[in-house]
Amino acid sequence: MPHISVRKLAVSYGSHQALKEMSVDIPDGQITAVIGPSGCGKSTFLKSLNRLVDLYDEISVSGEVFIDEVNIYDPRADVLALRKKVGFLSQRPFALPMSIYDNIAYGPRIHRMKGRQLVEQIQQLHRSILLQNGEDPGQKLATPEEGEKGAMDFVVEYYLKLSGLWEEVKDRLHEPASRLSIGQQQRLALARALAIEPRVILADEPTSALDPLSAQLVERQFQLLKKDYTIVVVTHILRQARRIADYVIFLYLGELVEHGPAKRVFSSPRDPRTRAYITGEIS
Repeated sequence: MPHISVRKLAVSYGSHQALKEMSVDIPDGQITAVIGPSGCGKSTFLKSLNRLVDLYDEISVSGEVFIDEVNIYDPRADVLALRKKVGFLSQRPFALPMSIYDNIAYGPRIHRMKGRQLVEQIQQLHRSILLQNGEDPGQKLATPEEGEKGAMDFVVEYYLKLSGLWEEVKDRLHEPASRLSIGQQQRLALARALAIEPRVILADEPTSALDPLSAQLVERQFQLLKKDYTIVVVTHILRQARRIADYVIFLYLGELVEHGPAKRVFSSPRDPRTRAYITGEIS
């Protein structure tokens, strides 16, 4: 499990400072919710954790972000390897213009992941999930058919099941993914991110465009996955943060105001700005 440590991170877009120097450690095996009013730097912070901020014009970044003790802003850092390790879910899901099946297979193919490697990583993840659920880790998955196609079929089915989508799409895997509902596309995006076996999942308001049932399904999958992945979720919905968060980071006007275990932050905030935000005095 990776350890994420942020040290004196500051981000500016031209003359606008979106994030002031902030330092925080993000706990492993938990869901961390990043909360705060609109425009306070939540999405910027999230995108700084896998260097998506690099894609913006006139961006300036200082400070350090360590993942597995490697500073991702070191000039020698491998950005492609970083983005394989750190998956990203956007606010509005984007299905690749191809079939449901090929949406899942796309990442492993691009990263040239071999069938045996894919099957081994799934078996390892499956054992871990069984252990955490108090089940027998010796329970075996079905054996994939021989060859790369058999391995890829196995991968597609497993990650669609892990994202809670398999039963809804198993009879139309080769139809265009664009035909799925928005809620289904978000779970497809989650399956696509998981298929390259990241170690961190970043989610930027992943349920804001979804109906309540779809949002509940996504939240449930995060709860299932958190012991095997470090999950960081930006949300503007305080009820959601209360439901799913183990740890909370509160940002206000680009400043890290408070962070800590979710129960403590929500019940006994230490900073008056946190209290004002939680009680609705500021928004």
